Amino acid sequence: MRTAPTKVSIALGGGGARGYAHIGVLEELTARDYEVVQVAGTSMGAVVGALFASGNLPEYVEWVQGLRRRSDVVKLVDPNFAGPSAIKIERVLSRVNEIIGIQRIEDMPIDFTAVATDLWARREVWFDSGPIDTAIRASIAIPGVFPPIALNGRLLVDGGVANQVPVSVLASSAAELTVAVTLDGQGSVTQRGKGMPVHASSDEQEARAWSDRLRSRMGKLIETEPMRSIAARMAVRAQHENTGTSVAELFDELPIGLRTSDVATQSLEVLRAIVQRYQLAAFPTDALVVVPNDSIGTMDFHLAVEQIELGRTLAAEAFDRAGMVSGLPNS
Repeated sequence: MRTAPTKVSIALGGGGARGYAHIGVLEELTARDYEVVQVAGTSMGAVVGALFASGNLPEYVEWVQGLRRRSDVVKLVDPNFAGPSAIKIERVLSRVNEIIGIQRIEDMPIDFTAVATDLWARREVWFDSGPIDTAIRASIAIPGVFPPIALNGRLLVDGGVANQVPVSVLASSAAELTVAVTLDGQGSVTQRGKGMPVHASSDEQEARAWSDRLRSRMGKLIETEPMRSIAARMAVRAQHENTGTSVAELFDELPIGLRTSDVATQSLEVLRAIVQRYQLAAFPTDALVVVPNDSIGTMDFHLAVEQIELGRTLAAEAFDRAGMVSGLPNS
């Protein structure tokens, strides 16, 4: 007869400020009396995971909840006008390390692994020992945004490039239950068959054959300037269907407001989403918490209060569906 709380291992995905939701998920697990015995994290998931594994997450929560304006966050970062990144985050990492208060991963009270990607070897790197600071820096090094880390013959960047939700790290866990949290929530994350390749013709179709499909997929993007620009051109083209306007002409000029960085970011997100689907299929979990990828922006680090609460709400729903009502014995 079991006398101790149910043990849980958890994988925390990457997604910038959306990762505040991880805090709510961990709080909900604790409130339900589950014992988290292993944490694997990618990018922001590595930051929150390390803080939780150290036992000092509450102090971090208090700090980030005090950042209520975008200007509060801007004051903590510095632009990098030279080098392979746009932003320096030394002050942020210094504060995180100060809160963690532990130097080495193997000294953590809870087993912890940070996932990074080795660009040169084109493979994942799982940091489960060594300096915590270095492991976190490597795991959060979003290409083009935060600086990469050169270590032991490796060029290390964000773990999400290769493994957005590191459930594979937990494959050998001795925990009784496995939980994963994805910050890229879309229907295709959980629905079998969704997001798979489709067969299509490269022949140009009439606008009415594809405009509704495109419009339904835009979602909130339709409210952004680039999407409004595209929608306006679609409307004009539909009115002049017989003028011979081609798709090439429709996109002859880039939509207003569409930046090169937007294209790069969205390209990386597509890659991550595809890899994530295969990871979750290969390593099933007992509960999957899906945080919408449009809940807040990747860099909205001033919205901790709202995102933490969202994470807790979504976790409660996911745990209820999985029958994880209480981790205590005889419950």
